[in-house]
Amino acid sequence: MLFSFLEKGGGKMDEQVRLKEQSQAEKDAKKMLEKYDRESQFREHIGKWAWIVTFLGVALTVFHIYAGYFGTLPSQKQGAIHLGTALGIIFLLYPAKSGLQKKQKTVPWYDVILAFTAMYVTYHKIIFFDSIIQSRISGYSMLDTIISIVAILLLLEATRRTVGIPIVIVASVMILYALFGKYIPTQVLSHPGFSFNRVATNLWYQESGVFGTPIQISSKFIYLFLFFGVMLVHTRIGQFFNDIAFALTGRFTGGTAKAAVVASALQGMVSGSSVGNTVASGSFTIPMMKKAGFKPEFAAGTEASASTGGQIMPPIMGAAAFIMMEYLGVSYAVIMVAAIVPAILYFTGIFIGTHFEAKKLGILGLPKSQLPNLKEQMIRYGYMLIPLFVIIGTVMIGFTPQRAAIYGIISTYLVSLIRKESRMSLKKTFYVLEQGARVALPVIAAVATAGIIAGVVSITGLGAKFAAGIISLSSGHLILALFFTMIACLILGMGLPTTANYVVTATIAAPALINGFDLAPIAVHMFVFYFGIVADITPPVCLAAYAGAGIARANPFKSGVTAVKLAIAAFIIPYIFVYNPILVLVDVTALELTVAIATAVIGMMGVSSAMIGFFIRHSRVWERLFMFIGGMCLILPEMITNFVGIGLIGLVWFIQKQRKDDSGGLEQQTPSQVTS
Repeated sequence: MLFSFLEKGGGKMDEQVRLKEQSQAEKDAKKMLEKYDRESQFREHIGKWAWIVTFLGVALTVFHIYAGYFGTLPSQKQGAIHLGTALGIIFLLYPAKSGLQKKQKTVPWYDVILAFTAMYVTYHKIIFFDSIIQSRISGYSMLDTIISIVAILLLLEATRRTVGIPIVIVASVMILYALFGKYIPTQVLSHPGFSFNRVATNLWYQESGVFGTPIQISSKFIYLFLFFGVMLVHTRIGQFFNDIAFALTGRFTGGTAKAAVVASALQGMVSGSSVGNTVASGSFTIPMMKKAGFKPEFAAGTEASASTGGQIMPPIMGAAAFIMMEYLGVSYAVIMVAAIVPAILYFTGIFIGTHFEAKKLGILGLPKSQLPNLKEQMIRYGYMLIPLFVIIGTVMIGFTPQRAAIYGIISTYLVSLIRKESRMSLKKTFYVLEQGARVALPVIAAVATAGIIAGVVSITGLGAKFAAGIISLSSGHLILALFFTMIACLILGMGLPTTANYVVTATIAAPALINGFDLAPIAVHMFVFYFGIVADITPPVCLAAYAGAGIARANPFKSGVTAVKLAIAAFIIPYIFVYNPILVLVDVTALELTVAIATAVIGMMGVSSAMIGFFIRHSRVWERLFMFIGGMCLILPEMITNFVGIGLIGLVWFIQKQRKDDSGGLEQQTPSQVTS
């Protein structure tokens, strides 16, 4: 999909060349997804089983829409349909080994057996629901134990296929911990241990295990919002967001990079996937940034950092936000509102960073003739924003997220009928319904496996032990406790998807900070949520940056370092809103919030300038240090530090303004040079 402005300004570009570039970009995107995104390594050719996958996928989506509108089933039954059907589709779609998806022309017989076995052992909870509930009192039978063992093993294998091995290793270690805790020499972590039967049945049949809060939220809310995102993608909204981004920012200094940031922020609102968004947007924005004069590592880092921020951008955010809602016992509207200011500061930091880099290199914007017209775009396609306003409006006036998602899906379908190019035929409708299930598969598997980890924490009391360990290790100092928690989130994030990472840290680390240091719960949960997300751009394992680097033909590690420099706000702001939760709108007046946002934005300018090494001229080492300290002082929501920050940044501005030995960048390029 090319931007519409390229179609307009393509008079100089031969049509065949343009189509060839489009095809190549799509191939590159597919390659990057297959390489860095485990979720994209599914079989493309499955023969007659394609009908079964389509049937199961469409049925699963229709079931969630029906349940969302007419009322959900008991959580255990709905969770069983949700997980069981997903496991069946996973074994039919995902091969046992990466790379086999291209070689296999159908589904092997053993995967067919695994698929239907996984469905049966999960549906078993529904078929024998009453007797299973009774067994919690009378005790589980040998058959129940065998089924729970088989089910857990199949869940772990399905998760390995869709998400990767790290989360499976973590869950397996936790199961071993539950079984053999009495052999651990450390008194802080040891526990009496549990029998094999009890661990297996507790994790599979009790609400604290696989079918605990995470899978319940996935079956009620997350699936519907993921499907809403799929609906939006198939109504041309991605291209509309790109065109709007270039119309707003393309003509300014470093316009291609700024447009990439805005486009990724807009697309991230509906996708919630770091790697997926990086590849989808980056296939077009990264080559344009390189053509404009940005270094490949910078282009890759910009796209990766902006795309990763999509998970903290309301209204949809990442799937973990819905689980946070349940853990905190608040409405989704509260989560959305709390996320707004930090998200604005995150993207402001990246946006300003691209501006200083462009000034440093002398990169101008694109000619007006090659940019889409904002007014024209809004008149022609502005109606596409209606579903987003429906989602936001229904949540804010008090509807459940479930009902808001249903109304969003309905409005998206109605909006798609307005224009021929977005109108869904019957065949396209079935395709989109199936895609809704496919997109949800990795999330469902990851959330269910995270339930194993949460279940072990519950039955062993590991949360309390971890809390005692953190307080002891930090000697009661909050800053050290936050730092250790951050490191834990980043390490877990190297192998765990954001949702699973959040479940683990919210179960283990968050209570330690809340109870041990008497902190605002929403600030602490946002803290672990943020650091679980930015693991995608933090070296050495930074999958979003690796994907961007693959498209840019850049050094992956340097791309990750660049992404961290641009997204520095994500490493600073969580500490700020824990110490003073004004930024997540806890006990704040309108005036305090206005001042806090204004000073924080200026502060982000100072920090970004320090990271890039440019303000109004190239900055010397001490000037970068002053800009960083000044920026940090302004981000802190305190009046005294605000004055110090303004003073330091003002001093650097005055000194650089007087200095004549620096032209402020390389020789300025002309628009024709930029776009040639």
